[in-house]
Amino acid sequence: MEITQISDDFSTCGQLETDDLAEVKTLGFRSLICVRPDGEQKGQPTFGKIQECAKAQGLQARYVPVKPSGATEANHIAFSKALAELSEPVLGYCRSGQRAATLWRARRDTAA
Repeated sequence: MEITQISDDFSTCGQLETDDLAEVKTLGFRSLICVRPDGEQKGQPTFGKIQECAKAQGLQARYVPVKPSGATEANHIAFSKALAELSEPVLGYCRSGQRAATLWRARRDTAA
C-alpha cells in the first residue's frame, strides 16, 4: 500500500485490500472514500466488503464510484459531501489513487 499525502487531512492510495485496513487505522486515518467502481477489475474487493472491514476497525467509509473515463458533476458533489461529513484524516482510494486526487483537487479549486 503506497500512500500519497495530498494535504494534512487527505491522502490517496491504490486499491485497498481488506487486510490493509488495520494498517490504515494504525496510520491514523479515520475515514475512507472509495472512488473505484465495483467490478472494475477481476478479484477486486467490493466496496461492501471494504466497508464491513473498515467498520470493524472503527473507520467510516463512503462510496463515490467514478468511471475511468472521468468524474461527473454528481461525482464531484457526492465527493465534496462525503468529505464534509467524514472524520479526518481521510484516505481516498481507487485503482491508482489518481481519480481520488483529481476529485480532491477539483473540490479545492472550486472552494478557492
